[in-house]
Amino acid sequence: MGRHPVEIQIERADKAIVAEEFDTLLDIYTEDAVLVIEPGRTVRGKAGIRKAFEAIAAYFRHGLEVRQNGMEILESGRIALVHANTVVSAPGSPEAERKAVYVFHKEEDGIWRCAIDNSYGNEIVADGTES
Repeated sequence: MGRHPVEIQIERADKAIVAEEFDTLLDIYTEDAVLVIEPGRTVRGKAGIRKAFEAIAAYFRHGLEVRQNGMEILESGRIALVHANTVVSAPGSPEAERKAVYVFHKEEDGIWRCAIDNSYGNEIVADGTES
């Protein structure tokens, strides 16, 4: 059995992020995709996502590394939910493994594209306590 097309798209995205090939990266997203920049901050749409990744690359001094350390893809019709162990590192920053959640949509052209990119997973959920 071959690799799921979503897994291949995620690998393409990781490589594009590392290489700062933003045109390639944006082709992996739906037109109205949502990117979680950090808990509490999101952007919507390809223009916002491009700007966010350009800022992220600069923030990490153009040394961001991203890879997956295991994933599970749950597919129903034209929707796929991905749970992934996403490993993020950069010069001067410790390596971190995030429990990422991604949602992909199979578009009319048959290509799976990312509609929701949440590398923080459940970390975006408030714990219910007030400060």
